[in-house]
Amino acid sequence: MAVSDVVAAMRWLGHDGFLIKGNDRSIYIDPFKIESGDPADVILVTHEHFDHCSPEDIQKVQKEDTVIVTDAESAAKLSGNVMVVKPGDRVDPAGVDVEAVPAYNVNKRFHPRDKGWLGFVVTVDGVRVYHAGDTDLIPEMSDLHVDIALLPVSGTYVMTAQEAVEAVKRINPKVAIPMHYGAIVGSENDAATFTAAAEEFCKVVVLE
Repeated sequence: MAVSDVVAAMRWLGHDGFLIKGNDRSIYIDPFKIESGDPADVILVTHEHFDHCSPEDIQKVQKEDTVIVTDAESAAKLSGNVMVVKPGDRVDPAGVDVEAVPAYNVNKRFHPRDKGWLGFVVTVDGVRVYHAGDTDLIPEMSDLHVDIALLPVSGTYVMTAQEAVEAVKRINPKVAIPMHYGAIVGSENDAATFTAAAEEFCKVVVLE
């Protein structure tokens, strides 16, 4: 499947939440304040903060055989088929290739590196999608080989829009999609600032 087809089949659920369709699977990442939706085959949860690990939102799309992939702290809040991972792990819940990668702050204290909280690289029909989680600009981004990068842009708890542009330079994706704005912190202006600067380096898609 082409990168553009994966983007076209992707839904931004607000904040850091996404629904990715591919591999004949429905893959949710950090669902928060969602309506009931397509039943999930896989749910990825980046860390235990309430706006990322939301048991009540997960239950809206969780079915009996849904596999949840997350860190140990988040797993303690969840029920069902929960798979605990740490950065560096690679697993295949429901036949979906998932790599857990680091996500942490370097100049603030909200997401300490020693927590082992997560970003994810998910391979969907041969296309590699990176969800950065709640992170700053970190050295590990230079080691990623991905087609699509979902990047926080709000500042405060995560990268600023300008730092997210630097992330694009390091990661070199074909497509970048801004996230982490319009809910807890950040605004459409952050997405616009990111888009204007990042378009020099890759295609930017702002999902509604």
